[in-house]
Amino acid sequence: MKLGKLLTSMLVGGTAIAGLAATAQAGEFDGVTVNILTRPGPVIAGPLKDRGVDFEKATGAKIVVTEVPFAEIFPKVQNDWTTGTNSIDAAVFAAGWGVELDSAGLLEDLDPYVAKDTKIDTADIAPYFRDFGMKIGGKFKLIQLDGDFQMVYYRKDVLEKAGLQPPKTWEDYIAIAKAINGQDMNGDGKPDYGSCIFKKRNAQSYFAIQTIAAPIVQTQGTAQGFHFDNATMKPMINNEGWKKAFELYKETTKYGPPEELNMDIGDTRGLFKAGRCGLLIEWGDPGTLQLDPDAAKVKNLIFAVGAVGSKEVLDRKTGKLVPVSKESAPFAVDGVNYAPFSAFGGWAGAINAKADQKKKDAAYAFLSYMNQSAQSSVDVTVGATGYNPYRLSQLKDTAFWTKAGMTEDLAKNYMGAINGAINNPNMASDMKIPGAQQYTSVVLDTELARYMAGEITVDEALKNIDAGWEKITEDFGRDKQIASQALALGPSK
Repeated sequence: MKLGKLLTSMLVGGTAIAGLAATAQAGEFDGVTVNILTRPGPVIAGPLKDRGVDFEKATGAKIVVTEVPFAEIFPKVQNDWTTGTNSIDAAVFAAGWGVELDSAGLLEDLDPYVAKDTKIDTADIAPYFRDFGMKIGGKFKLIQLDGDFQMVYYRKDVLEKAGLQPPKTWEDYIAIAKAINGQDMNGDGKPDYGSCIFKKRNAQSYFAIQTIAAPIVQTQGTAQGFHFDNATMKPMINNEGWKKAFELYKETTKYGPPEELNMDIGDTRGLFKAGRCGLLIEWGDPGTLQLDPDAAKVKNLIFAVGAVGSKEVLDRKTGKLVPVSKESAPFAVDGVNYAPFSAFGGWAGAINAKADQKKKDAAYAFLSYMNQSAQSSVDVTVGATGYNPYRLSQLKDTAFWTKAGMTEDLAKNYMGAINGAINNPNMASDMKIPGAQQYTSVVLDTELARYMAGEITVDEALKNIDAGWEKITEDFGRDKQIASQALALGPSK
C-alpha cells in the first residue's frame, strides 16, 4: 500500500485541520511555497509529502519536498544557507547537525514561534529530545519529528525455548548469542544467527560501537558525554573502556552471518524480518517493521530492552575499568550502569534564518503540525515512515500500537523499553559538534573497520582514533569546539 494511502486510512476525521499550529488559519498562507530538503522517501520524505498535501488544503501553503541522497543533505543545506542562495527554506535532517549550522548563524531562532504555539505541547516531548535535540544553547532551534536511539532486540520465542532471560549486560549479550547461534529460528531447516549487527565500512557501524561503549564510559549523566573531556576536548577514547567495547563488538561477529562485515542496515533488516536473528542492535524501527507483510515469520516476536549496560565503568582519571558503585556510577541499577545511546538523535526540522518571513511562518506552522501528537502519533506506528516515538503520550497508551497490529504484550514491552531509555538521566548523546561527521563516520568508522578486518590491533585502532580526533579539533579550533560542546551538552562541571 502506498504510504500516503496508508496514513490517510489511519487518520481520524478532522485531524488534518484540527492539528494546525496556533498561528495557522485557513487560507493564511495562500500563495506561499515552502521548499523543504530531506532524504529520499518513502522513509522521512514520504510523510512530509503526504501531510504537506493536507496542510496545503487547510492553510494554502504549498509544501515542496526535495529529496537528495543522505550524504548530500548537510553540504547542500550548509552551502545554500551560507552563500545566500536561499533556495531551501527549511530542511529535515539529523538533529545532531544543528549545532554546527547554528554556530554559523544559519538557523532561525524558534523560541518566539514556540512561545505563541498552543498546540505543539513541548511538555509532552520526552526530556532528552526536547532539551538536547530541539534546543541549542537553551533555545529552540529545531522541531523534532522522530526520536532515535538504539536498543537491543531479541526473539522472545527463541530465548524462552532456550530458558534464557533478555540481556542486561554486554557480557549477557555475548553469552546469549553464543547459546542460540546455529539454531533454526524460522523453520526453514537452516541454521540461523545468534546476533545480527550492521558492520559494513562507510555505512552505519560507527553507531553500533558507540551503543556498546556508552554504558562503559559515561556514568554521570547526559552532560558528561562519552567522547571527550568537555573542558579540554581531549579525546576520551584511548582507554580500557573503549577497548572493552571494541573487543565486545568484535566478539559478536563469531555469532553473526558470515558476511556480516559487509552488511549495512538494509541487509540486517532483511535477515531479522526473515526470522534469522536471535539478537540485534537497532533503532526503534524493528518494533513496527515486524508488522510488515514480509515479516510474517516474526510478527509480534521481536521484543526489546531499552539499554544493555555494564558492571564495569571507566575511571577517567586512570583510564582503567572499575566496578560499578554509587561513586563510580550513581545512576546504576542493581549494579549495572546503563547509558542508552541516542544514535543519530532523530530527524528534526530547521528553518533558514535568511528565508522570507512569510515562508518562515509557513515552514514553522508545517513543522509544528508534523510534530503535534495528532499527526506524529500515527506516523510513529507505521514502519515505512522511519519515524520513531518521541512524545511521552505516545508511550502511555498501548492503543497506538495495538491498532498498528501489535499484541498487548509486545506493545507494553516496546513502550516500556523506550520509556526506560528516554527517561534515563544517563542517556548518552550523539556527537553534535562541528566536524561530528569527520570524527565518527570517517575516523572512528575507518579505524574500527581496520580493526575488525584484522589489519590493526585494538590498541593501534584507539591510538589512531585519538590522533585523528585531536587533528580535527585543532583544525576547527580547540576553544571553538569546547564552546560548541557546551552548547550541545551543557557546560562542563
